[in-house]
Amino acid sequence: MKREITFLLNNEKVTAEVNPTESLLDYLRNEKHLTGVKSVCREGDCGACSVLIGELKGNELKYKNVTSCIYPLGKVAGKHVVTIEGLNKSQLNFVQYHFAEENAAQCGFCTPGYIISLTAYLLNNSGYSFAEAEKAIAGNVCRCTGYGSIKRAVQNMTSEFTASSENGSERLKVLIEKNVIPEYFIEVPELLKNIESSQSQFGNGIIIGGGTDLYVQKPDEIAKLAPLFVDDKNYNFILDNENEVVVGGGVTFEEFSESEIIRKVIPSIEKDSELIASLLIRNMATIAGNLVNASPIGDLSIILLAVDAKLKLLLNESSRIIPLREFFIDYKKTAKQPLEIISEIIIPKRKGDFKFNFEKVSKRTHLDIASVNSAIELVVSGDEISHASVSCGGVAPVPKFLSSTSEYLCGKPISVNSVIEASKIAMNEVSPIDDIRGSAKYKKLLLSRLIKAHFVELFPEKIKAGEIL
Repeated sequence: MKREITFLLNNEKVTAEVNPTESLLDYLRNEKHLTGVKSVCREGDCGACSVLIGELKGNELKYKNVTSCIYPLGKVAGKHVVTIEGLNKSQLNFVQYHFAEENAAQCGFCTPGYIISLTAYLLNNSGYSFAEAEKAIAGNVCRCTGYGSIKRAVQNMTSEFTASSENGSERLKVLIEKNVIPEYFIEVPELLKNIESSQSQFGNGIIIGGGTDLYVQKPDEIAKLAPLFVDDKNYNFILDNENEVVVGGGVTFEEFSESEIIRKVIPSIEKDSELIASLLIRNMATIAGNLVNASPIGDLSIILLAVDAKLKLLLNESSRIIPLREFFIDYKKTAKQPLEIISEIIIPKRKGDFKFNFEKVSKRTHLDIASVNSAIELVVSGDEISHASVSCGGVAPVPKFLSSTSEYLCGKPISVNSVIEASKIAMNEVSPIDDIRGSAKYKKLLLSRLIKAHFVELFPEKIKAGEIL
């Protein structure tokens, strides 16, 4: 099954008959012979296959770095794809120069991905710091250097590059003058305006949002199906209504965490998102896709359960709204009907003094699947809890809303005794199993600790860790 798509590839306009479910990585290497894009993990974990994806947002060109190994080829229609070959010049560019100066490449397999991610960082920021640049390359893995030389290169790069307040074409001109990107980038916005950007609904065999989970779990199966891509534009919005925040199902993790509107209802979301996935994945993974995946330890599912989110499910012209708490039925089974799309996630606004916290335990602090995770939302009146909503993952076949624990906390004072009792109720409310991430007993203990950690984090003046452990 092939369909025609048109897009920009580096400095070339491409119109081709392609299988839209093919990974962008395979197309770039096998059809266009752009071998600077490396094939390594094929799960989005190492960053060696990173590319830039440029897209017009209104009249402004926005770039993001993604892993091409799990990026659907059909989704590049109307966009600008940049590989390392598209950044190369007759001499080293700005980022490459600093890598060379610090000998930050050994075998070189990972290096193109690092250059891509750091270029994306320079494209998307107006002020620069080593700490932020380091976060930008968190999804890129090197097995040779020990990272010391890479860190030195990044430190030198960010120290030398001055802040810039320009936007749009003026910003591109600055980056061209600084030798970050080639001259042809200045022409890209006008070229994209003349290319059809709609991601056609090629078929009805499978619904694909970001593809970050599907392309890891069953890439061969997907290749044989007719996909229906969730269109970026129709389902990519965040609305601030009077009593609720409405999020389009196609919003990516990164767009979600960067949104000032979302921070009004989930204040810690920017910090929390760094525990969930690398920027490369957050730039692709969609909110709706994460929910449909129905992982028992899906971080975003746990967060949205705690804030009492609702889902709008759409099928053709018909729609229905259900609480997220009713969406997860059994292991990997949801209330969604075949070909229904989560078009909106609806988050109510809390009135009064509300607080939110998310905790996660995993083998690695960042970018890892949780052993157990938990989120809590509280509304406090004086020293008393007037509303409580607690959720957790890794301790049941589905993302779990702790109804008994939440009910117990309502009306209770913020005290050590309340927290200890709530943690006991939570342990009795779950039924984990022994698996590779730990024994059932261990997971119950972790949940108890996370419940306590919520209160230590939210009420440090009243709840001390030494008093409840």
